[in-house]
Amino acid sequence: MLSEVISPSKSLAGLQMIQSQGARGFRLSASPHVLSFPSSRLFKNCHLFPEEFSLVITIKIPSLPSKKNEYLFTVITEKKGHILLGLRYSESKLHFLFWNVEDSQEWQMKVTFRGVSLADDQWHTFVLAVSALSVSLSIDCSIPLEVILDKPFPASLSTINSRVYVGSRRRRKGFFSGLLRQLVLLPGSDATSTLCPNARPRLAELSIPQVLKELPVRTEGGDIQLMYPYEAEMKVTLGLKPPCSHSEIAKFWMDTSLKGLFLCNGIEWIPVLERKEKLDYVEEYQNLATASESMGLEIFLIPNVGYFAAMANRNNQPGSALYRWINGKFIIHQYFSTYQAQAWKHFTIEKRIFLALANFEKNDDEEELSVIYKWNPKKRKFLLYQTIPTYSARDWEAFHIDGETFLAVANHREGNNHNINSVIYKWNSSNGLFEINQTIPTSGAYDWEFFSIGPYSFLVVANTFNGTSTNIQSNIYIWLGGIFRPFQSVMTFGASDWEYFRIKDRFFLAVANSHNYTVGIKMQKREEYAIISTIYELNITAQQFVKYQDILTYR
Repeated sequence: MLSEVISPSKSLAGLQMIQSQGARGFRLSASPHVLSFPSSRLFKNCHLFPEEFSLVITIKIPSLPSKKNEYLFTVITEKKGHILLGLRYSESKLHFLFWNVEDSQEWQMKVTFRGVSLADDQWHTFVLAVSALSVSLSIDCSIPLEVILDKPFPASLSTINSRVYVGSRRRRKGFFSGLLRQLVLLPGSDATSTLCPNARPRLAELSIPQVLKELPVRTEGGDIQLMYPYEAEMKVTLGLKPPCSHSEIAKFWMDTSLKGLFLCNGIEWIPVLERKEKLDYVEEYQNLATASESMGLEIFLIPNVGYFAAMANRNNQPGSALYRWINGKFIIHQYFSTYQAQAWKHFTIEKRIFLALANFEKNDDEEELSVIYKWNPKKRKFLLYQTIPTYSARDWEAFHIDGETFLAVANHREGNNHNINSVIYKWNSSNGLFEINQTIPTSGAYDWEFFSIGPYSFLVVANTFNGTSTNIQSNIYIWLGGIFRPFQSVMTFGASDWEYFRIKDRFFLAVANSHNYTVGIKMQKREEYAIISTIYELNITAQQFVKYQDILTYR
């Protein structure tokens, strides 16, 4: 009977295929008339309903209110609307209805099975077997319940001019709300012995529509076609990777850390939906308009005040700006008079907060000075604290050794002479000023990088140009006896930056090379832009940094 209403020749509207608890069924939502067919399709050679028959039905019904009744099917006369035969259920009862042909005063008979729990949102298959004098009910191949009829089932129940309605009694009231998988009329015998015993009694099959067995349906041309709207329940395991064995076949697992969905095939977890691995990235958040190109940026935090960003601007007017983080964005907090500013360095000495500025050219008084500013907590501004003579300063590096504070300036050139001294200053706590502690010969110095490995402190300089070539040695120094002493020389090519980093118990130095140039030697065009930068790793046994990896970079 179910196959009659889902025939492809009929309208498919109002039928939805649902997979639940591993089995498929139909949810009915069309008008009652659409889900009906003439009885003559079943009774082609004889219009009388069989005197003995079985109804085999597989359903999944959600819980019902205590007084609600719903119909599984009915056979109704077309003119007067009499129910010739039907089956309805409530929360704990199943009612079998039939027309009493021989008694006009009691025209409808009702056989009730009490204490029947079908509306529990589980799949159930039951067989209702009708003979002349009794009706029996077996649910999920259980022991049949039998009711003796007061009056025998009619032997001459005519089905002429009647229709079979699946899931209703020809009206919306009492419409079937569950899932229907099997609805079979088997004349002449009790189907219980055919179905039972069964390994899956709740889903025992006599005859279910083929479309519920195979999904999707393939057309004659081999194309895949879903004949009905389809949805399925899917239980997904979350968390750590569970075992995948025969008992977990067809189960899903979501790896929340990788954001992937996997299906167990009995051997391993197969990716169904998997996030493509990609690099971390940042999105544009705020644009800061600067009066000229910015050569450097320093981000720092002042406790109980907030975050700041110091921008080193190349143009002298209006100078360089300090931004403060307020309400989710950086806004200008203070301006500084700068002269081709190259870099800022934030550092602290106990509770005192400083900013060191590297100026590249002379000021209005033809003095070449870089400046140290100190934070004034009352005015909430940085005020000039100390000026230091420098020569085309490119960078400041601040660091602490054994409780002492140091500042190293990278002097790039004096006039056209790139081979000059860069200076390391030490904080004098007696007079509160930075004083020269050591001078180190450098060649077009661009950057200092301080780092410590165990009890040892190091300082490495990025030498860029010696007046004739960028292919020069950059030097690593080690702190011994109160000064930095040569530790190792590394060939670099216009080195502009050093960075130290550590991976577990391994120690690395990376140099950014910028130019491969020698006076009088013409480079290939590609070599003007492409250059190898290098990562070095400390070989503890050899007590030196050795090449670990070359990386192609572009200036």
